[in-house]
Amino acid sequence: MSNNKPALTVKRFLLPFILITSLFFLWGFARAILDVLNKHLQNDLDITITQSSLIQVTTYLGYFLMAIPAGIFINKKGYRNGVVLGLVLFGAGAMLFIPCAEVGTFYAFLLALFIIGCGLVFLETSANPYVTELGPTETATSRLNLSQSFNGLGSLFATFVVGQYFFSGTDGGGSVVVPYTILGIIVLLIALIFSRADLPEISHDNAESPSGEGSYAQLLHRPLFLFGLLALLAYEVSEISINSYFINFVTGEGWMGDRLASVFITGALAVFMVGRFLGSWIMRTVKAERMLAICATGSVVCIILVLLNVGIVSMVALTLNYLFEAIMFPTIFALALRGLGSLTKSASSLLMMTPIGGCGFLLMGYLADHCSNLVLPFFIPLAGYVVVLAFALRLLGLKPRK
Repeated sequence: MSNNKPALTVKRFLLPFILITSLFFLWGFARAILDVLNKHLQNDLDITITQSSLIQVTTYLGYFLMAIPAGIFINKKGYRNGVVLGLVLFGAGAMLFIPCAEVGTFYAFLLALFIIGCGLVFLETSANPYVTELGPTETATSRLNLSQSFNGLGSLFATFVVGQYFFSGTDGGGSVVVPYTILGIIVLLIALIFSRADLPEISHDNAESPSGEGSYAQLLHRPLFLFGLLALLAYEVSEISINSYFINFVTGEGWMGDRLASVFITGALAVFMVGRFLGSWIMRTVKAERMLAICATGSVVCIILVLLNVGIVSMVALTLNYLFEAIMFPTIFALALRGLGSLTKSASSLLMMTPIGGCGFLLMGYLADHCSNLVLPFFIPLAGYVVVLAFALRLLGLKPRK
């Protein structure tokens, strides 16, 4: 009976699948390190939560501004060159932390983070759709969830190792230069490997023109894709805002100190990673749309419990939310690309504009700084999960009546 299950990938795509999946660890690390860098710079530079939220805003602004240029570049030069350029920008931005530390101002670091964000969007615009192409269509969602599981592993590693380094208890903690310099060297070496790797391009009938001309206009007439784009943006608002606010929230509530909070968020991200692996396995037999609806419902319930502010129950609910949200990004991404064929690369570049949703943390930070209630900002991620649930229900044919 198991022979009736479509394979996760096929032999000729196995090596490219492994190589591309390794990249997911890198940008998981790069994005999660922001969640501890945020609190570290608040302590080190004596800035507010609202000011430190510019870390997320600047990084994800790189995604927003460079997503379409990345799509055009990948249309012209292919997935492999998109990966190499992304790695070079990523590595260069990380190495810029050395001169930025000499300048010694908060805004100098923002420039380096913007360049890293530009590199990450090239990586993700290349790798996410490429993974969906490396095997049978039926297992595209499961395949992307498996690759994204390594994104969770990178996130876990960043918050624990770098968090312990930043919040070491010494005066000011560790320097931001050390982790970023090590990261920059590793990324540039990997760029060299990928520049020599043989990654097959996936062709479609009626392929896009090299410039992608007309592709974006055609996508405007795909309502399910547009709903998927909105759902992915809503998810990014929720996920990034919660991650960025997590340490501020649990320390502000007096539940723990900075160092223990960095361990706790690592545990939450471990739950997230487990959710990705479980989701990849479950969706071999359960429809992706149904799984998304179940998980979105779970997230909505969890955030409502956080808003009720019932002590340990809220803490458990906040942690469980990481389990439910784990499959959302790759699942929404794959579902939004379903059936787009030659429009896939252009559609992917639009989907990769959605991390601009990380700017939602700016609003959460503003509410936290100006309200005595640290729980109130969670209404923002709650709204995001409701949109994801609506998208899942639409795909299931259960769109609520007006």
